Amino acid sequence: MVFKRRDRRPIWQIVLDFIYPRGGWLRAFEYVKHRVRRLPDTPEKIARGIGAGVFTTFTPFFGLHFLVAFLIARLFRGNVLAALMATFFGNPFTYVPIAATSLWFGHQILGIRPGRSSPTISMGEQISGAWADLWRNFLAIFTPERMEWRGLKVFYDDFLFPFMIGGVVPGLVAGAICYYVSVPLIRAYQKRRRNQLQAKLRQLGKKT
Repeated sequence: MVFKRRDRRPIWQIVLDFIYPRGGWLRAFEYVKHRVRRLPDTPEKIARGIGAGVFTTFTPFFGLHFLVAFLIARLFRGNVLAALMATFFGNPFTYVPIAATSLWFGHQILGIRPGRSSPTISMGEQISGAWADLWRNFLAIFTPERMEWRGLKVFYDDFLFPFMIGGVVPGLVAGAICYYVSVPLIRAYQKRRRNQLQAKLRQLGKKT
């Protein structure tokens, strides 16, 4: 295939590039910003896509953010590519404050305290316990072992559900801010780009 990579990256390289892209996060951010500004769509649709992508990063559906951003962008008639690229807002440097903020709002809205299901278990232990249950239950399909759901229940009660509810508030705020900031910036960029293209066309016309 024409667009297939000739050098297949090993798993460790893929993980490393996710944590720290080649060229650094600043260069990656500049690339995403450049691509978003050059999208062939109205400023409002691009901004709605950006808002959808940023909102998505406040959801706990890690690994499914592209799908969630796609669905939200389609729902609000935003630019899908802008939404997908805006999920870059969620990265290893922002996931911790995003999760902490979403969980705090979730606990306040639901009126529950952190770690109510198992106060002695840390967040990392909850996540590892949930993965252990998933793996154990998968093996139980093919073996006589009994399925175990306690780790998943603790993870859902103390992390997933509060995150899902609490992320709506900061997600809407962050998405709305990005929308209203993006519209005038994109409009100004598109206007400047049109003027530059018209100036080049006039120069070409004079030469001919």
